[in-house]
Amino acid sequence: MGSEILIHVTEEETKVAIIEGGRLVEYFFDRKQAQGIVGNIYKGKVSKVLPGMQAAFVDIGLEKAAFLYVDDIFVEGSEVLPDALQDDAPAASPEEESVVAPALSEGESAPSPPPPPKKSGRRPIEEILLDSQEVLLQTTKDPISTKGPRATTYISLPGRYLVYMPQVNHIGVSRRITNEGERHRLKDLVSSLRTHKGGYIIRTVAEGMTEDEARMDMVFLDLLWEDIKAKYEQAKAPALVRVDLDVVFRTIRDYLTNDVDRLVIDNQKEYQRVLEFVKTYLPAYASKIELWNRKTSLFGEYNVDPQVARALEKKVWLKSGGYLVIDRAEALTVIDVNTGRFVGEKDPEETILKTNLEAVEEIAHQLRLRNIGGIIILDFIDMEKEKNRERVFQGLQELLSRDKARTNALRISDLGLVEMSRKRVREDLVHLLGETCSYCDGKGYVKSVRTIIYEIFEDLRKLPSGRGGKDRRVILYVHPDVEAEMAAEKPFLDAVQQIIRKKVIVKSDPLYHIEEFVIVSP
Repeated sequence: MGSEILIHVTEEETKVAIIEGGRLVEYFFDRKQAQGIVGNIYKGKVSKVLPGMQAAFVDIGLEKAAFLYVDDIFVEGSEVLPDALQDDAPAASPEEESVVAPALSEGESAPSPPPPPKKSGRRPIEEILLDSQEVLLQTTKDPISTKGPRATTYISLPGRYLVYMPQVNHIGVSRRITNEGERHRLKDLVSSLRTHKGGYIIRTVAEGMTEDEARMDMVFLDLLWEDIKAKYEQAKAPALVRVDLDVVFRTIRDYLTNDVDRLVIDNQKEYQRVLEFVKTYLPAYASKIELWNRKTSLFGEYNVDPQVARALEKKVWLKSGGYLVIDRAEALTVIDVNTGRFVGEKDPEETILKTNLEAVEEIAHQLRLRNIGGIIILDFIDMEKEKNRERVFQGLQELLSRDKARTNALRISDLGLVEMSRKRVREDLVHLLGETCSYCDGKGYVKSVRTIIYEIFEDLRKLPSGRGGKDRRVILYVHPDVEAEMAAEKPFLDAVQQIIRKKVIVKSDPLYHIEEFVIVSP
């Protein structure tokens, strides 16, 4: 199935939409005032080593220090490879190649007990790093919530066909290249062209790569590494050594493949910049680059914005009438499957199976579109037959295998639950496009008006009795909705007034939060 890449450019931001079958499947953007830092390379200074966590915080000149785990530290002479190079891991971008480990913000307490080093033969971090030591490192995750960026000292420089790992001596091939003959050919080709130390991961897009294409990529990446080393020597820590490509060229590098039918840009200047680049380095794809110069908007033509808006909603409807409920918590996301309006025909088991199979497709789509990462719990509708559970799980596995982000799913439990993880590199779409609700403060609810009124009655009862006092009034300031509901609660209010022997005068103020009230007793 062919795909289309849409790039919408304005002064303040650049937005990219990946369309498959007329449907939005991925959406990301760069804003001039808040650009991501994944892939950037820094000269940092170690600010704190944490032996109990086998991790360190490194000052890279940003508001929050970078988190560096022991398994992400390159040690000269070590034969231990990072996870990115274990078993020829797929190479789509540096974001997908980085190692996953627990991260926390500087000042946060470490969990107990601390995790042991993951790889045998790894020296403890206190023997590798010292406070104030200068290191060259690359960010692998943007700051997320209260956590600082994640980093590694295993530098990876992605080219069009290869990812260059200058510190290791290993050649890997993307697992997504499944033809064994092609895998061996590519590995032998890169091995024959390699003239010095350094490892390569052969990316999925390299399938069919020629000798000239491989050589061009290797020369470019070697020159880039030499430039980075020179800048590192000259820079004073903390300092930014290299900025990764902007969102437009990252998209070309990581998404412009034979499967793409066309790449459309709605900005003349950006179109010329992209076209010149593609003609120079990827001439076979030049015919796929198009300028959108119609009167209608590019994203409007493809209905992108409404699809993005729906991706922020909690409930997602399925075609059959069932639906998903997506709940986000601090450390995980729960996706619940419901039959909803879909009642089937005769067999309840078949109704449930059909809903779960439809849900699997939508779940895989929502994971990509919303960029949901971390721990994910999928709550399918309970199925009695083992073969049906297996069918749903295999369908999930097949769809997850197409996801660029690294995923791992466990089999469906007897309760119908699937525990899975998906590589998190940056904030999900909800966090990127929204912020914590200032009204409910992120709780997702406010107290009911009746609950608030009864709390008011409890506070009124605590007032001293007005017996013998000159001013026997109480002024109650509330939200207008609370005042309106007070009329229905008049018998209870009268009873409270008899207890405190004071008249309660209710006044409303639309500027009050609905849960807010003030009692003024002279």
